[in-house]
Amino acid sequence: MKMKKKDRQQSLQETIRQNPFITDEELAEKYHVSVQTIRLDRLELSIPELRERIKNVAEKRFANEVRALPIEEVIGEVIDIELDRSAISIFDVKKEHVFKRNAIARGHHLFAQANSLAVAVIDDELALTAKATIRFLRSAKIGDRVIAKAKVANVNQENGRTTVLVESYVGRDLVFKGEFEMYRDHAGKGGSA
Repeated sequence: MKMKKKDRQQSLQETIRQNPFITDEELAEKYHVSVQTIRLDRLELSIPELRERIKNVAEKRFANEVRALPIEEVIGEVIDIELDRSAISIFDVKKEHVFKRNAIARGHHLFAQANSLAVAVIDDELALTAKATIRFLRSAKIGDRVIAKAKVANVNQENGRTTVLVESYVGRDLVFKGEFEMYRDHAGKGGSA
């Protein structure tokens, strides 16, 4: 049974308020309408598209938390972060990120997403990549959504180094794996990386 437009739009607003990361496709399936209908509903309700909602949530939620670099310098959209513990970002592979002849994402974009997330998760004013061991396990293609998950594995107070493990997925497939040894300044004590 289809909902009336007014009821659907009220429910849609509440659903997006509870889960700003829900896609138009998921909403269309939930309400048994077309994706175009969802887009029109969002337009009438002045609800921005998913990418803009993610950006807005990240800026509001994490702008004051991330210390080692401005949130807008993280490659991808940060959707969750707990400093010195873990972080998650989303990167959508677009035309400008791929090789023209085969639509495969250029590796430096996946590396940049993982590396900037490793920097962002550090709870310090200064965090620099001292060493990175990376593996590309499968290619990402145009249209893929790459979800990077960073986890702080080890903090060595003596040498000012923190190990951050990052795994990047497309769906359930692991596409990138990296171990980043991060130099951190520890409240401005100084030193070299």
